[in-house]
Amino acid sequence: MSDTADPGIASSSTDAAHSTPGEMIAEQDVEKLTVSTDEPDVKKRKIEIKPAKPDKLEQRLGGILCCAVCLDLPRNAIYQCVNGHLMCAGCFTHLLADARLRDEIATCPNCRIEISKSSASRNLAVEKAVSELPSECQFCNKEFPRNALENHEQKQCEERVTNCKFSMIGCTWCGPHHELKTHQESCAHPHKSGAEVMESLQAIETSKDVEKRLYDNLFDLLSYEKIIFNELQMKPYRTDEFIHKLFYETNRFSAFNNQWVVKARINTCQRDPTLSSEREMTYQLILKTKTTTAMTVHFMILQGPFGDMKVNPKIHKFEFNEQENESPYFTLPFPDTAECNRHLAAKTINFRLIMFLASK
Repeated sequence: MSDTADPGIASSSTDAAHSTPGEMIAEQDVEKLTVSTDEPDVKKRKIEIKPAKPDKLEQRLGGILCCAVCLDLPRNAIYQCVNGHLMCAGCFTHLLADARLRDEIATCPNCRIEISKSSASRNLAVEKAVSELPSECQFCNKEFPRNALENHEQKQCEERVTNCKFSMIGCTWCGPHHELKTHQESCAHPHKSGAEVMESLQAIETSKDVEKRLYDNLFDLLSYEKIIFNELQMKPYRTDEFIHKLFYETNRFSAFNNQWVVKARINTCQRDPTLSSEREMTYQLILKTKTTTAMTVHFMILQGPFGDMKVNPKIHKFEFNEQENESPYFTLPFPDTAECNRHLAAKTINFRLIMFLASK
């Protein structure tokens, strides 16, 4: 066995012997750094990410079965285009009414396919499914099936708005139903004097005088000798102006040995009726034959046997003569804008016109 030392070891020991203290510290630091870089990185703490809770089935169905126009769940009839896109009855008739006013073809807001009363159909399965979905009561915010919500809000909800039973003698209290009994026990109106009660009753009576005068006037007109009623149908036409406005007109019909026409138009006060969502229809009675004697005519529009027009009857009066053969435009008394849109969506408007001729 040789006693000769390894020259590499000897040289390294010799170098260490001749190294300064500062150089030795530096070498130790380098070794530490070398060791630390070889160690694995410190593991990061695991963060538990909780998965998002899925929406309830009712919410997911609500997003699927909602109307394509108003994005709300329909409360009544639901229509669909031939591709199956859903529209509530109000939006469906509004689309048809807008198309009628613009003289365009109504299209589905999703797929742009043509829609009409003949091509669109009701989806009864969706209507039943929507009626079972929950909806919040507007008073107590509790959830109920939609088919039971109306009965709850009108008869059962303790938070529903109720009037005092003494409202007929002027009490204006209006509050939640569960407070009604407490209020009526302390209501001051039953203990008021007759003079104070009379003031309240007069205010109520004033509001009902208009309706009473209508019926009184109608009974007087029914005693006239000359009364004629006609079942009429108005069809849509277009004006030749720069903006093609929509108007409706009947065919000529006979009454009191003369020829007449009923003409109607939309939003008389607006140049372009399509710019407003509020719709109203006005109509006028036109005498088409010449007359040498003045005729005072009372007339009113009612729902006829061949139509489903909902109107609040109102009697109008006009004197037709040789110079004045067109009555002013009177508002067709629809209860709301939705009823007007419903008739605009139809191809024709059927109604009954009653005319009373005052004898000289």
